[in-house]
Amino acid sequence: MILVTGSAGKTGLAVIGELASRGEAVRALIHKEAHREIVSASGTQEIIQGDLLAPDQIKAALKGVNAVYHICPNVHPQEVEIGEILIRASQQVGVEHFVYHSVLHPQLEAMPHHWLKMRVEELLIESGLDFTILQPTAYMHNVIAQLKNIDNELIYQVPYSIETRLCLVDLLDVAQVAGIVLTNPEHKGAVYELVGTEIISQIEVASEISNQLGYTVPAVQISIEDWKYQAEKEGLGKYQISTLIKMFNHYQEYGFPGNTNTLGWLLGRSPTSLADFIRTDIFAADQF
Repeated sequence: MILVTGSAGKTGLAVIGELASRGEAVRALIHKEAHREIVSASGTQEIIQGDLLAPDQIKAALKGVNAVYHICPNVHPQEVEIGEILIRASQQVGVEHFVYHSVLHPQLEAMPHHWLKMRVEELLIESGLDFTILQPTAYMHNVIAQLKNIDNELIYQVPYSIETRLCLVDLLDVAQVAGIVLTNPEHKGAVYELVGTEIISQIEVASEISNQLGYTVPAVQISIEDWKYQAEKEGLGKYQISTLIKMFNHYQEYGFPGNTNTLGWLLGRSPTSLADFIRTDIFAADQF
């Protein structure tokens, strides 16, 4: 049995789907009862509702589990505390393999949510548990958030310079790697960077979207103030907003480079390209 935390998010759902396709028994941990239906549809065998900050609930969720895939809620200010609780409970119940969903370049202290993941990595390495750490870069799926703008306003907008260069990865490639490392003990003790593309500018992303659509969709930089206004409307908290703004600033100044070799080796094939992702995941459903 494999426990997946953060199971109702896009990463958790993708990982559960991958594990289910491999015939693995999955127990999903949800925080809200409202998430039960969507998580159940992803292929999990068991669903437990619990609080990641409640040690007794986490220990109960881990009973009978031989492996954990831990995804902390996105940009959570208590990520280290949550990690400590999961790691300690895993030690107590004898979890055989702890896989942590981290981030590419967690050592970047200027981005607080990266730095917190580095602290959890440190705790895990020192825990004595058999572990694997996955460090994915930014998801290609973030482009999906632009569908409304692309459809209605014919622009691809980002809150940093359109010259900003980032490497990206397909979430489904990440989920496939999760399935690989959770079902093969040879990956214990490894730390893997998961990068699907070479470093590319936002102009190049918009160009690829344009190529797929057959008409021009320019990349446009929006102000931080406009991004913040929209984020507040969507319910993001102050910590999340301030942290993401620091990430945007770091991206703009330094970019976010990575290397595709590790992901290609793990998959046994070339990682999904941005062109293939856009064609398959965004436009295949006739949304445009």
